[in-house]
Amino acid sequence: MPLRTNTYWGNIAESIRSLKQGLGITFKHLVKNSSTDKPLGVFDKDYFKQPDGISTIQYPHEILPIPDNGRYRLHNEIDDCIVCDKCAKICPVNCITIEPIKAVDEIGKTSDGTSKRIYAAKFDIDMAKCCFCGLCTTVCPTECLTMTKVFDFSVTDIHDHNFAFAEMSESEIAEKKRVLEEHQKNKAASITASASKPEIAKPETPKSEGTPASSEAPATNAQPKPAAPKPVFRPKMKPPGPPTT
Repeated sequence: MPLRTNTYWGNIAESIRSLKQGLGITFKHLVKNSSTDKPLGVFDKDYFKQPDGISTIQYPHEILPIPDNGRYRLHNEIDDCIVCDKCAKICPVNCITIEPIKAVDEIGKTSDGTSKRIYAAKFDIDMAKCCFCGLCTTVCPTECLTMTKVFDFSVTDIHDHNFAFAEMSESEIAEKKRVLEEHQKNKAASITASASKPEIAKPETPKSEGTPASSEAPATNAQPKPAAPKPVFRPKMKPPGPPTT
């Protein structure tokens, strides 16, 4: 006769049966999970073919494969940057700060052959503000701004999330600014001098006496010929037929 579950001994028997069932499932998985699963990515064709095994990986010694289209930490290849400021304008959270300095002449070329005419005195990316939207990498004309596979860059100080990619020193920045100011002053002075210089009147060439009158320029007050009248549209009339009876 089975014991009732609402009695003292019935509750003990129910607890033993539940414990036995749970430990049976535990020991069953313990026997199967004698090996460790391979760290495969979700795009791998054998990802769902490992039903048994230990799923825990020993991070950071083992890392799951990262997809190529993942959006993680930003990186700027400053040698290919033309400082066009498009990435800073399109950023929705203003995490990119750029300080450009115009160059007097061409200062080099990028890897794809684009001319560089602006120095990057400052190019900072604050990853603490970044929302990982990827818009800045889309508008970059030279594709120097990319999102890398580095996803673990936790720090204790939030200011360490600000990454600087400019390579110019303070003395170089001051020198480039001085050269640009001198060039602008010389350009303004040349424009002022050319504007204040009086124009020299050109001498009129005398007309030769033997030239015929027909070679002279036609008079400007000559009246244009009247346009020919347009023909009047007259519809064709059917000839009168025989009288009807």
